[in-house]
Amino acid sequence: MSYEPADALLQNRVILITGAGDGIGRALARRCAALGATVVLAGRTLRKLEAVYDRIEQAGGPQPAIYPINLEGAFPKDYMDLGEVLQREFGRLDGLVHNAAVLGGLTPIANYSVETWHRSLHVNLNAPFMLTQALLGLLNLSADASVIFTTDRVAEEGRAYWGAYAVAKGATQSLMKVLANELEANTPIRVNSVYPGKVRTRLRLDAYPAADQSDWAEPETVLAPYLYLLGPDSRGVTGRTLESADFVPPGGTV
Repeated sequence: MSYEPADALLQNRVILITGAGDGIGRALARRCAALGATVVLAGRTLRKLEAVYDRIEQAGGPQPAIYPINLEGAFPKDYMDLGEVLQREFGRLDGLVHNAAVLGGLTPIANYSVETWHRSLHVNLNAPFMLTQALLGLLNLSADASVIFTTDRVAEEGRAYWGAYAVAKGATQSLMKVLANELEANTPIRVNSVYPGKVRTRLRLDAYPAADQSDWAEPETVLAPYLYLLGPDSRGVTGRTLESADFVPPGGTV
């Protein structure tokens, strides 16, 4: 049986989502709010974040928060500043979802721009590291905290032409496993990854502008493992990679 979250699964939880203005991040933010969470909408385009904010309020969800941040240009102090704001406003953090990503184009390694390489690694790998590190203290103040990285099969396959994006996603998987091992014994924080599959997002459209899109999922349909990992049903689950396609929780919990 597939996973069906309880109506109040995320009640009173504070969850930060990067890339919350579009695609999976936007869909996840709205769904988390519908399940009772106070969502912190992080992203670089204020207009998009405000649109998500308005939809959440119109639907009657808890009042969200907006935190504009450009991961491409952000450095450790920017993330520490974010942590201070969250500490002041909420006193803790219950969930952190790394969803923001950039592609950088499909290019052979032989022709890969060094500038694009650095940009992609910074947004897709360095930014999640710095953000997580800056927020670990707040996550430790939660009784049941969850960190989720969004991964991609191209890293596992070493798919040609995906360059720095694939390399960064592979490294992020290693980061997830290291963190899960470090935090498992003495903290309330669990760390996992989600592979959402082929989803109709801007990144996938950029990668495959002329592809047949008939088998691409809509963002709203791939959220089950994210919701499972953000809520209490996944206590004890850490260091795992869950897939959205036909998702059934470990152990068959429904």
